[in-house]
Amino acid sequence: MMKTPTPMHGRGPAIAALDPWVSSAGRMHQLLTDDQRAQLAVMSSIARFKKREIIYREGDLAESVFAINTGVVAAYKEAPDGREHIAAFLFADDLFGLSAEGKYTNSTKAITEVTAYRLPVTTLRRRLSKDAELEFYVVCKLCQELRQAQHHAFLLSERKAVTKLAMFFQLIEGLQMARGQQTAEIYLPMDHSDIGSYVGMTLPAVSRAFKALTTRGVIKLRDRGHVTIVDRDAFDKIAGDPPAPLATALPGRD
Repeated sequence: MMKTPTPMHGRGPAIAALDPWVSSAGRMHQLLTDDQRAQLAVMSSIARFKKREIIYREGDLAESVFAINTGVVAAYKEAPDGREHIAAFLFADDLFGLSAEGKYTNSTKAITEVTAYRLPVTTLRRRLSKDAELEFYVVCKLCQELRQAQHHAFLLSERKAVTKLAMFFQLIEGLQMARGQQTAEIYLPMDHSDIGSYVGMTLPAVSRAFKALTTRGVIKLRDRGHVTIVDRDAFDKIAGDPPAPLATALPGRD
């Protein structure tokens, strides 16, 4: 259920992405100026969601676009039998809430506690129509999301469970690198069932793949949320070379 938002003061919504037309050494950067963020802050409010809380469901009226401030969100489809198929994990400075014909195309839920700027669609549309630069930055973000969706499709086409899991680790590690975060460990805020829903594997299969990579000495687990790649050569052979556009970035989108 969607939370009632409260006014938010501060720097305002952020959009971090790779510029698709300019070399950036694989590092995402903040696209918006302080003035643009302040202008978006005036038209936005902030909504807070508890861990595992549904933000909206597929088919709901698309009244808002969200810019994540803190936390992790999953965009997913629900099968007729109730199973979830996660299409994307969304992180700080990511956007979600895109729609088709006025309705949300995916459901979303908070994987962790989440704070997000809520931007009314009608207000945002008016703003974009008057600000070509801001509109261009949104296009940059969408281009990155398209690349991520393509990589997700490639991952789903892989048949071997250990390869799928290694590719997922590669994806998350690449995102950390693109954001300038430390990569000594890969941080996994999602649980194993979420990973399975994203890579197209059952929970037992995910657990077996974790065990296989650990037993082979390819990875080491500090806990369920932190993975270290111990044998980089073996890991790269299992995961394969990351596609060029995603060598230092990341997953599919709402």
